[in-house]
Amino acid sequence: MKFSRKLAKATRRFGEFFAKERVHFMPFTRDLKHYSVLKFRHDAWAAANVTVLALAQGIAFAAIAGLPVVYGIVSTAVAAFVAPLFAGSRHTILGPTNATAFMLFSFFSVNPSLTGRWDQLIPLLVMMVGIIATVGAFLRVADLLQYISRSVLVGYISGAAVLIVANQLKPLLGLTGQVSGEASSTFIGLVFGLVRALPLTHWVSLMIGVVTLLIFAGLRRWKKTWPAFAVALLLASILFGGLIRGEVGPFKGEDTFATFGMSDLMFKFPHLMREGLPADISALLGIALAIAFLASLENTLMAKTLAAKTGDRPDVNQDMFAVGMANFASAIAGGMPASGSLTRSILNHESGAKTRFASLFSGLYTMAFAVLIAASVGWGFPLIDFVPKSALAALIIALSFSLFNLRNIRICLLSTSDDAVVLIITFISTLLAPLHVAIFIGVAISITLFLRKASRPFLMEYEFSDAGELRQIAEKRPRPIPAISIVHVEGDLFFGAAELFRTQIQRTVSDPTIQVIILRLKNARHLDATSVMALEDLILLMRERNLHLIVSGATREVYRVLKKSGVLVTLQEGCDRSAGESNIFLTSFRNPNLSTRAALKRAQQLIGTEKADIRIFYDPSHPRTPE
Repeated sequence: MKFSRKLAKATRRFGEFFAKERVHFMPFTRDLKHYSVLKFRHDAWAAANVTVLALAQGIAFAAIAGLPVVYGIVSTAVAAFVAPLFAGSRHTILGPTNATAFMLFSFFSVNPSLTGRWDQLIPLLVMMVGIIATVGAFLRVADLLQYISRSVLVGYISGAAVLIVANQLKPLLGLTGQVSGEASSTFIGLVFGLVRALPLTHWVSLMIGVVTLLIFAGLRRWKKTWPAFAVALLLASILFGGLIRGEVGPFKGEDTFATFGMSDLMFKFPHLMREGLPADISALLGIALAIAFLASLENTLMAKTLAAKTGDRPDVNQDMFAVGMANFASAIAGGMPASGSLTRSILNHESGAKTRFASLFSGLYTMAFAVLIAASVGWGFPLIDFVPKSALAALIIALSFSLFNLRNIRICLLSTSDDAVVLIITFISTLLAPLHVAIFIGVAISITLFLRKASRPFLMEYEFSDAGELRQIAEKRPRPIPAISIVHVEGDLFFGAAELFRTQIQRTVSDPTIQVIILRLKNARHLDATSVMALEDLILLMRERNLHLIVSGATREVYRVLKKSGVLVTLQEGCDRSAGESNIFLTSFRNPNLSTRAALKRAQQLIGTEKADIRIFYDPSHPRTPE
């Protein structure tokens, strides 16, 4: 019966955990109730603007990942259509992004044995990303993402930008065939390969890239409201695509992308019953976790950025659920991993979108263009075949430079030494390690440095003044009662602080004059199993030496932890409860010093002295004066 009651209580708490700030399965129904023709017009126009950019970026990010362009376009369409049905933000646009695309490329670069099995591995990987993000949303993991230092993200994005630029120099300079193989899978190998092959630069590829960049720069300067990326790529394809397809003079043999057919738009549900599936899941688990983490982090930051502009209240766990659902859909449709796109989301907002349905319309438009592109193969006029790889490479490089936020880098480098260390180590990690490993290296360094600061509880010896107030003992002033030490503990006593706490108390115990230590725990927070075990070790150590430990100012939370863990029994050992003896005294909100006064009386009883005249100061005008 006792076990049944405990199980029922645990089940109830488990249910309460999910009931609080729960994820909604159909949040879009709230917008449907108040949807109007005017909102539809705004959403449809904003969606048209976003689609022009989304199509070009879908092709670009597939190229960055080293995948056929159909994966980028399908992910762009499906994620934009599905995500708003589940998202908390009304302006976010999901789809492939720079960082997640290059993380994918980095993984397959260091695992060449997996390259080429796109039909099997990509749907499985994207499905795993969807599962991880969905489970994370129900566990409210997105709430924890706010504790990830921005220095990690700034360093990671900056490092990824450097890698993207270095990798895209190959098609820009026409050196794809000359710089390839396992050696170029690392940043250092890629740089050395580019330097060695530089004399072999293909001037036609470079000329196409430079002209494309000039068009892009001109549009950014004189037509700021135009989608410069998409228009520049379109104009470059018109200018050079026909020359390349017609094999005119030096343009003969210039690399272009391959148009996909209708069969490539068919569903590609992961084959879950095939041989070798467990081995593939094991190989992809690390990259799936990394992409799910980065996608959720990107989406959270994007939602908060938009909320600051619109005044909306961000719901980060609901948005994480949308990331999971978007990746589920992308896996079935045959797309690449989806994340929150800051550029497309900002464009959506600035284009006047009123509701979440603008993203849905953008998804519909993109899929219509995908069908048009696939149909162009049957017309003998394959549209994607006109897109030069060098032109897209030049635009990706230009886009990558925008990832360098010099102001954020400067803030991270100059704010604190810890932020600078995190930024530099994360940046170097992205260049030397696979990106799905580098992101966690940065997070680990950030958390380690934080724990180093947080795990230093403040311990100070106190005494009662002549006025009855507790005050710190000056270094040269002796204790009023040499055998009793009142130690005030301030700060977190979680696992990271436990050893330091134990060491500092043991140092106090080493004083041969001390017989009793009174621990004031009024401002001690976050006791856990490690700190409680450290406290029990101290109690037992002091008992072996015929010393005593008393706890004063204990909060209800501290008392509950000590009682549930069983350490309270150890602390109270030797007390005659019938005579009212105790080694723990709870704090009083009316006068926090009362518990320490009672503890001091108990200490005098233990050592058999009445030497001190114990007075207590009480100011009735401040009944909650902190201890």
